[in-house]
Amino acid sequence: MARTRILAALVTIGLLSVGAAAWQPSQGAIDGATIEQVKGNLYVIKGNTPVDRSVFSGGNVGVFVMDRGVAVVDTKLPGWGPTLLERIREVTNKPVVTIINTHTHGDHVGSNDGFPDSVNIVAHANTKANMERMENFQGDGAAFLPDQIYEDRLTLGSGADQVDLYYFGAGHTSGDTFIVYPALGVMQTGDMFPWRDAPFLDVNNGGSGVALPETLGRAVDTIDGVDTVVPGHIPVTTWESLQEFQRFTADLLAAVRQAKQNGQTADQAVVGVDLSSRYPDYNSTRVEAAVRVIYDELP
Repeated sequence: MARTRILAALVTIGLLSVGAAAWQPSQGAIDGATIEQVKGNLYVIKGNTPVDRSVFSGGNVGVFVMDRGVAVVDTKLPGWGPTLLERIREVTNKPVVTIINTHTHGDHVGSNDGFPDSVNIVAHANTKANMERMENFQGDGAAFLPDQIYEDRLTLGSGADQVDLYYFGAGHTSGDTFIVYPALGVMQTGDMFPWRDAPFLDVNNGGSGVALPETLGRAVDTIDGVDTVVPGHIPVTTWESLQEFQRFTADLLAAVRQAKQNGQTADQAVVGVDLSSRYPDYNSTRVEAAVRVIYDELP
């Protein structure tokens, strides 16, 4: 699909995601971007946790160097295209042939337009539907929507170049993809496991705090052979860290459910829900927002 350049049209990050927070690209983050090896032929251009807007760089970007070219997982905010290509050229001269968008948010799809016309863009069917509602992907911007979609599972490539895409249900949004590199024992989670804190639940794009623990549980129970995990925003970690995050989301849901069953208001639940003793290494900056979303979801 031919893609006409429309970088100038991407004027506000606030238009990138229905219901998501608005973030401005950080020049400092762009200038400081580095590419690091995860394992073998897989690299990551790091993101960060979006707390300080002045240094926000968006999500982690996977760079998978295959025989036929490079697969890129997520593309950060608008304006990152040239920098991502520069960092990729530090490890390979092969062309980018595939982009996989883990979900619809602007810090993960914002620079789809920064890559060559020949690139095949892949995402879950629900993510494409969510992207189609975004201002950036109207008119000429539709050229940067996914070309290839899937429903439950999709395998790209084979052998050392194999990439497996999984969808297990709603969570962060309604269309989050888990990406597995089976030859390396690595999984990339997008924002289904973004950080060690309460999840961001984007109900406007089909997210669900009630469904999230079960969805993560299906991923943990289904996927074998992974020992290394690339989360959505924090540094590369372990399979055990993903398992811990699944337990955290289940415990958070159980605590909010109990508070509501006890007749507490949402405000009271916000004050009363405290998982810090069980998860001392977790932050709490996002707990209030998650509690309120879950409270509203529960009957």
